[in-house]
Amino acid sequence: MAKVGLREWLALAPVFASGKLARYSDETGGPLGRFEADFCAKFGVRHALTMSSGTGALISALIAAGVGPGDEVLVPAYTWIATAAAPLAAGAVPILVDVDQTLTMDPADILRKITPQTRAIIPVHMSNMVCNMDAIMRIAREHNLAVIEDACQAVGLRYKTKRVGTIGDFGAFSFNQFKNINCGEGGAVVTNDTRLFARARMYHDIGSMFRGHLDNANEPPMLGVNFKASQIQGAMLNVQLKRLDPMIARMRERYDVMSEILSKNKRLRIGPHNDIGNAAGLHVIFETSDDAKQFAEENKRGVYRLYDSSRHVYTNWQPVLQQRTGHPAMNPFLWTDRRIEYTPESCAQTLDILKRTCRISLGENYPVTLVAYMARRMARSTPPTAGSLFYATT
Repeated sequence: MAKVGLREWLALAPVFASGKLARYSDETGGPLGRFEADFCAKFGVRHALTMSSGTGALISALIAAGVGPGDEVLVPAYTWIATAAAPLAAGAVPILVDVDQTLTMDPADILRKITPQTRAIIPVHMSNMVCNMDAIMRIAREHNLAVIEDACQAVGLRYKTKRVGTIGDFGAFSFNQFKNINCGEGGAVVTNDTRLFARARMYHDIGSMFRGHLDNANEPPMLGVNFKASQIQGAMLNVQLKRLDPMIARMRERYDVMSEILSKNKRLRIGPHNDIGNAAGLHVIFETSDDAKQFAEENKRGVYRLYDSSRHVYTNWQPVLQQRTGHPAMNPFLWTDRRIEYTPESCAQTLDILKRTCRISLGENYPVTLVAYMARRMARSTPPTAGSLFYATT
């Protein structure tokens, strides 16, 4: 989690003094314009647009990609509910896909869930665990599917040589209080496609038809919503962006330290990664659910069993499971060519993995010596029956 401090406070003062707080009140682009330019340079992407939230970024990307009524969008069964809600906001329906031991989308289940109605895939880089983007992009291209990377929980992380969020057709990021970049609430959408960017920008600003200084790539105007960010957020984000890579470096260092200590206990298995060279998220997988519960109970600070994080487990997404929307006539489930059903067994593999898996905080804001001490304590508390039937390296 990124901290906020004195530098953010100092960056806000000039914005308040100028009185130019709104997105387009500063003709020079203001702090938001500077942030977007620097974000593009750091992430190696052509277009970036700051938004009010990561959810808004996902919705705008789906609309820009032409996803709508009758379409199906593949989403993982382990993610924040917004990933599944975004397709519904676009008029499409989410189709749940199992995660594998990396806690990200299982490419094998993606293939099982594709139908003639599938229009897009939203792979989620969950808790700084990156997806198998080589496999996902290969599947997407073979089936002519849009890929909208949900990098909200992995801002700045890399998959091989590229930053996550820059590999698919779109990338969505979150900058809320619990993310790698923090301005309280905020987000961004990125793409290398000028036309798609113009559509996302129009949608995020009621159509942008009154912004004469914007180039809409010859796209006809379309109505949208208001997902705009403010210059206040931009001022904070400029400071936070400079801190991003040093924070990720600290996470990487602590991952190496903790995983080495924990792996010395042969009864404890470190969860696999799709790119171990860039690993910045740590989880351990046990043979039984009881082992995972015991480990979490004995290490309450910095450890939790994933199944107990109810907000991120699909079986707790009641509005989605019950297929309820604000008005019954505007329910996307009525616009599909086939009946969509969700049951507790829809993604049984995901539930099994989450029940047996604990995530461990890397403590990137604490000294390495303290993190190492905590890892040694965790290793000693390992349940006697701990192990992993599903451990693998990738």
